[in-house]
Amino acid sequence: MIAPTDLLSSIGICVGAAALLALVGWRLRQPLFLAYLVAGFIIGPNGCQLVTNQASIATVAEIGLILLLFIIGLEIDLNKLASAGLPVLLTGALQVPICIALGFGFFYAIGVRNSGGTYGLLYLAACMSLSSTLVVVKLLNDKFELDTLPGRITLGVLVIQDIWAVGMLAVQPNLVNPNLLPLAFSLWKGLLLVAGGFAISKYILPHLFRAVAKAPELVLVSALAWCFFLAGAASLIGLSREMGALIAGVSLSTFPYNLDVMAKAVSIRDFFVTLFFVALGMQIPIPNLQVVGIALAASAFVMVSRFSVVPILNALGMGHRASLLPAINLGQVSEFSIVIASLGLTLRPAQIDPDVLTIVIMTFGITSVASTYLITSSHRVQRILSRFLKLFRIRDLDVGDAAPARKEARSETMVFLGFFRDASSILLELESDGTAVEAQVMLDKILVIDFNPTVMRELRKRGISCVYGDIAHADTLRHAGIENAELVVSSIPDDVLRGTSNLRLLRNARASCPKAKIMLTTEHIPQALHFYEAGADFVYVPRLHSAPEIAKILKKGLAGGFESFRASEIKHLSQRREVLA
Repeated sequence: MIAPTDLLSSIGICVGAAALLALVGWRLRQPLFLAYLVAGFIIGPNGCQLVTNQASIATVAEIGLILLLFIIGLEIDLNKLASAGLPVLLTGALQVPICIALGFGFFYAIGVRNSGGTYGLLYLAACMSLSSTLVVVKLLNDKFELDTLPGRITLGVLVIQDIWAVGMLAVQPNLVNPNLLPLAFSLWKGLLLVAGGFAISKYILPHLFRAVAKAPELVLVSALAWCFFLAGAASLIGLSREMGALIAGVSLSTFPYNLDVMAKAVSIRDFFVTLFFVALGMQIPIPNLQVVGIALAASAFVMVSRFSVVPILNALGMGHRASLLPAINLGQVSEFSIVIASLGLTLRPAQIDPDVLTIVIMTFGITSVASTYLITSSHRVQRILSRFLKLFRIRDLDVGDAAPARKEARSETMVFLGFFRDASSILLELESDGTAVEAQVMLDKILVIDFNPTVMRELRKRGISCVYGDIAHADTLRHAGIENAELVVSSIPDDVLRGTSNLRLLRNARASCPKAKIMLTTEHIPQALHFYEAGADFVYVPRLHSAPEIAKILKKGLAGGFESFRASEIKHLSQRREVLA
């Protein structure tokens, strides 16, 4: 069979193979990038040899890499990162250098060296320190955990990893001359590019985007022009084009148009990124046993090394759960690592052997598959690891799976099982109802059982009793001493609860405080009826209980406009001081 040599036919084969393998990967709930790499290997020179025009494919694929880093940059909100808090900033700042140091020791111990003008040891240590934003965000989003405390810590660390990656891209072109002066000069050029890019984005680009804002297609074209301009500027001063694209994205991340640009550029990016990973798959040689062994060892190292964040977070008062879950979430290699390794192979002279890129790609595949199962079962894994930590006398925010057993029953009569946004709003209404004395009397009756240390600190500041504990454990309620409770409130629907359900909470609450009235929460009417049949005293259905008020507002808005509602809502929202904003 003679393989077609023209570019269009080659692209068609690449996209067709990628689509077929992606469908299989999607069915198996695996990252699509993994399917693209496998597709490239199958149709490439080491597979069926269906594509021979690899040089042209690689040129087109580089556009995808530039767009990928541009979109990653758009998602890095520096303002939000600056307000992320000490746990995120300190953990993100330390995790990458700690993992690089551990990587040096590990890979040196298994026989990897920098030799013959190549830097395999350095590249493997650096590439294994970064985790996959795309894999983690998708899995946490599927579990509704992006906005939990462990989820926010994980995302913050991933963003700071991207910033570390910018530094890696900056020094990469001068690794062949490892003297301090060229490396410092490379970093200086990187800082100059960052400063120049941000200066233009602050003083010039706002005027340009305001001028084209009325034509949405021009907003996208202008953003892409800025991306490729900075990519070209980076190449001109001796840095990688990919670094320029990343800085272009970051410089636009605070613009009001960034969401619109991302929404429109994603489709373009996806096409070219598909070609990039397929082209990358074509470069994968048939691995020998040594490469497979190193990739397996590297995969184990990556998942274990991420637990370096646990001592940091635990020392900052995050507790076992909020320390262990981010470590589990971060247990894979980043697509950024593949980018860095592929650039190291394409630089002239090449800085790594092809085997190093193969190891990074294989480790990405192995850890991505493993993460799919680990993150899905992360709470079960966390509880097992938490027990292991307690064997070594590493204390949680409290002792045991729940609060320590109490000799006396508590005096609080209203118990919140878990504390999320609905509970935060309900609590503020209770705080604001009546006089200050009456509100305080009500707050003295409230007990919150939750495992979010940030929530607990804020509740204690407000004088509200709280117990650190996992409500998924039946022993938590027994040890918390709530047998005299008159009302037990579960304000979190099953879609958000982890390790338990409203029905299980109902059974556990009935066993611990049989005389209490119990409120459950759901988003679904059939499930609400099922809860009533199971014995719930009241079922909170947020959309139904808010609908009458919204219907009144809509009628009044239709008749007289929303101006008065809008002004009062802005004032009301700005004055609310909830535990969870």
